[in-house]
Formats: sequence, C-alpha cells, structure tokens
Amino acid sequence: MKKEFIHLSEIAHARSGDKGNHSNIGVIAYTKEGYEHINKILTAKVIKKFFAGLGVTAVEKYEMKNILAINFVLKNALGGGAGCSLRIDTQGKILGTAILEMEIAKPEFIKTKKS
Repeated sequence: MKKEFIHLSEIAHARSGDKGNHSNIGVIAYTKEGYEHINKILTAKVIKKFFAGLGVTAVEKYEMKNILAINFVLKNALGGGAGCSLRIDTQGKILGTAILEMEIAKPEFIKTKKS
C-alpha cells in the first residue's frame, strides 16, 4: 500500500519570530488528534533536517499539550539576527509559513476522499 502524505497546514497552523540569532516556531494543531499526530512525527531531528539550508545548529522542542502546540527553537537560524543578517527575513517571520508546507504522513483520522 502506498503511503499517503498531506501538508502540515491541513491539521495545524503556525507562528514564528526571532530571538536574536535564533528563530522560534510555534505549531498549533486544530484538534487533539492532530496534536497527537504532529507531536509524534515532528521531532527536533526532523525540523533540523527540514531547515538545514539555513545553517541551523540545533533544535529544541517544547511540548504544550494543554494548548495543542509545540514550540521549536532553531539555534543560529537567522544569519546573525535582525541587526546583523543580510537575509531578507531577518526576523524569521516566514518560517512559520514554510513549515506548513512540510509534507507529513497522512494521519488515520483524515478519511480518504472517494472519487
């Protein structure tokens, strides 16, 4: 059986910003089932690989089950930070949008549409 995928945006939304040279990305699930799914598959290792092109040196994961959210801190993701970086997005605001494009395994609670 072929494994199916969805974009993270189908079960969550995100916000992001800067903490100096580091970026923080909050991923908030729409439902409890969505939170349980993303909490299993969105590990620090997966996030670091997804954002490898930014030169991220480490990722810290903070679970916030009571609000169905996960916060990721991406160390050294902003090329020096707002005052030093030559990047267009010096404050990491677009990283929340970028993570929502990540393809993830389709959770069982999302039913396949019949043709």
